[in-house]
Amino acid sequence: MQVKPKQRRRHSAAFKADVLVACAEPGASIAAVALAFKLNDNLVHQWRRGRGAPKALGVPSLGIAEAPPRFIELTVASAMLPAPAPPASPPSPTSETIALEFKYGTLGASVTWPVSAAADCAARLREVLR
Repeated sequence: MQVKPKQRRRHSAAFKADVLVACAEPGASIAAVALAFKLNDNLVHQWRRGRGAPKALGVPSLGIAEAPPRFIELTVASAMLPAPAPPASPPSPTSETIALEFKYGTLGASVTWPVSAAADCAARLREVLR
């Protein structure tokens, strides 16, 4: 008995466009969309990145690399963090500072803190990273 290898399925540009539109819905999960269309979620991720995407239909690639960078302001509830103690003396413009940069994909945040208040910086970071 011979076992025939599975042949690759070919998907039309219209089918790919339908899948990508379903992925663009608010709150849509790639895994759920792939399951609904009986596809592997890795294949759908490839289509979203532009590999095999139907360009003839005008469906834009939804890849992260093409998203324009934007600033997202984060506010921290005052109940979560204790109020910082006022510094003994204001830091001079030439004093040393702690500079932290956090990046996640295209998003980023920068924090500068005076070295004289390093303990306060560490305490804040512990609270935020919990």
